[in-house]
Amino acid sequence: MELTDTVWEIIKSNSNVCDGKVWYGVKSTKIFCKPSCPSRIPNKSNVLLFTNLDDPVKCGFRPCKRCQPINELVSDEIWVAEINYILESYYDQDLTLSELALLVHGSPSHLRHVYQSKTGLSPSKKLMQIRMDKATKLLQSTKRPISDIANDVGIPNNFYFIKIFKNIYGITPHQYRAKHPN
Repeated sequence: MELTDTVWEIIKSNSNVCDGKVWYGVKSTKIFCKPSCPSRIPNKSNVLLFTNLDDPVKCGFRPCKRCQPINELVSDEIWVAEINYILESYYDQDLTLSELALLVHGSPSHLRHVYQSKTGLSPSKKLMQIRMDKATKLLQSTKRPISDIANDVGIPNNFYFIKIFKNIYGITPHQYRAKHPN
């Protein structure tokens, strides 16, 4: 089904007029929702429409935890997998807990509680792990300046990046690069 202006307006206004007839998937998050879902409005270019409830699942989309388009609760394990997907996909952006909660269609406090109980880490610690892992790979494989690498992994403050890196690895990024030449 084509995303017409009318259907787009229904999604933007969270109208329930099309609930049960149309579902929309968000390509960037791989989550699908009812048109009435109160979650953040996606970019129009990321939206796919479905008229059969089986189709989004067949295409690899997971049901939204917030609007429950299949009238079933999404398991915490599936939700944690969604959160990890978002963290891995958007680690280089300013990703706050509130923004993460919007992207995975949940509340910040519930997200933090579920994520920590299932993984033993807070979402922010997991995000920092991902960023530092990406940073070590860039330090080993490129000669790019430390400040560029910091920015590439989502930490635009170079001094903060160096401080965090040293707290985790016990050495500065420059020292790490010297110990791990490419």
